[in-house]
Amino acid sequence: MLPNTGRLAGCTIFITGASRGIGKAIALKAAKDGANIVIAAKTAQTHPKLAGTIYTAAEEIEAAGGKALPCIVDVRDEQQITSAVQKAVEKFGGIDILVNNASAISLTNTMDTPTKKVDLMMNVNTRGTYLTSKACVPFLKKSKIAHILNLSPPLNLNPVWFKQHCAYTIAKYGMSMCVLGMAEEFKGEIAVNALWPKTAIHTAAMDMLGGSGVESQCRKAEIIADAAYSIFKKPKSFTGNFVIDEIILKEEGIKNFDVYAVKPGHPLIPDFFLDEHPDAEMKKRESQGAIPESKEEKSQPQAKPHSGAVEETFRIVKNALNDDVVQATQAIYQFELSGKDGGTWFLDLKSKGGNVGHGKPSDQADVVMSMSTDDFVKMFSGKLKPTMAFMSGKLKIKGNMALAIKLEKLMSQMHPRL
Repeated sequence: MLPNTGRLAGCTIFITGASRGIGKAIALKAAKDGANIVIAAKTAQTHPKLAGTIYTAAEEIEAAGGKALPCIVDVRDEQQITSAVQKAVEKFGGIDILVNNASAISLTNTMDTPTKKVDLMMNVNTRGTYLTSKACVPFLKKSKIAHILNLSPPLNLNPVWFKQHCAYTIAKYGMSMCVLGMAEEFKGEIAVNALWPKTAIHTAAMDMLGGSGVESQCRKAEIIADAAYSIFKKPKSFTGNFVIDEIILKEEGIKNFDVYAVKPGHPLIPDFFLDEHPDAEMKKRESQGAIPESKEEKSQPQAKPHSGAVEETFRIVKNALNDDVVQATQAIYQFELSGKDGGTWFLDLKSKGGNVGHGKPSDQADVVMSMSTDDFVKMFSGKLKPTMAFMSGKLKIKGNMALAIKLEKLMSQMHPRL
């Protein structure tokens, strides 16, 4: 891992969303140098599902050697941002570095993203980043270090990154556009850069997205903290860059990346928005199931009796059904499968005892899932996480997302039998 140099001693770093995850990891790395950390986050009371508050983070920061100022900040509220900035300046005398880490995510397509979720992502990701930067700029201009770092991706207009979760992509790219604009606007005064991981990072958010066991395919948040630290060491002339964590750490001489892996040697999930060759990436993803509707419809075989892995999977699922499972789920799932043994299948978890079969269900489906037969079998046997299949474009979901998540939990109970 990247060693600390002490260069951030006495510097004041304002970090949004620093009560847990990546924000807290960056805070703890800087704290080891003796930095002052402003923890600008919403969580003042313990969350039932998410560990950590601004106060527990403050204790960890001070134990690591830094000074902490916990501030209750919802970045959607301009007054709360302004108040926290004023408190930071009063306590520490200024602000040297701003980290825009706070973010909201909903990996849903256009028709399945409620307006409330759209507003949340736009207001936290794009607007929150913009307003927090604006509030800090007058004080950053007085600093010799003067950095703004946004946790946002390189701007990649490959449609594959828009088609499954358009609203989320727009909201994250808004943060990246702030880098593009502000780096030029404040050139020579403030360095403005973006940082993004090459692979999935294990955080509470990733646990919620990927389910139990996903951590083995992730790296620890410390890799982002080390990459951020490397950026903070650079002069103001290092600006307007979209930095990838692994690349900058290789430039720092880091060769052993196993130290960052949750489970060294285990295959890692690549993160969003990164493809070296967009055209090839698009073709690759299309071959994996993220294909246009018209193509998919043509490739689907006509309904007829089938045998093979899909039918065997449904047979095992049927044997696992009972009234308790039906009562707990209360949903009908339809599967549109392309490839060998494909076609339309259903899983009825509303009727007594449950039912499965080939063709459409007798009642309207609550959730329709489209994917290849190979990925379907992998998904039900636990070799492919449904959320990861959805994120990568292998799985398309229409209908009730909450019920889709219920099915993921049900599948995890069936894995030992499949």
